[in-house]
Amino acid sequence: MKYVVLYETAPNALGKAMKLFPAHQRHYEPYAERGELLGLGTFGDPQTEGSMAIFGTREAAERFVKDDPFVTEGVVARFQVRDWDDVVGES
Repeated sequence: MKYVVLYETAPNALGKAMKLFPAHQRHYEPYAERGELLGLGTFGDPQTEGSMAIFGTREAAERFVKDDPFVTEGVVARFQVRDWDDVVGES
C-alpha cells in the first residue's frame, strides 16, 4: 500500500507558489532522501487540476502535509490523503 496526497490549488495561488517553491523544496527533499516521498508533482494545469505526492507510509504523508509551506501558506486550498493499492510498483 502507498499513500497519495491530492492537492487542490487555491484560487490565483500560482504566483505565491513560485515565491514559496524554495521553502517547499527544502521541505520535500529530506522526505525524498529518506525514501518516504516516492513521487511529487503537478498535473497538466496545476491551477485547475492540482498536484499530488506519493508516500510509502500514511504517517509520512500526514507529517509532510502538516508542515508543507504550500499548505501552511495557502497555496493549497484543500488536500486529502488516500490509500493507493499500487499493483505494478508493489515495493
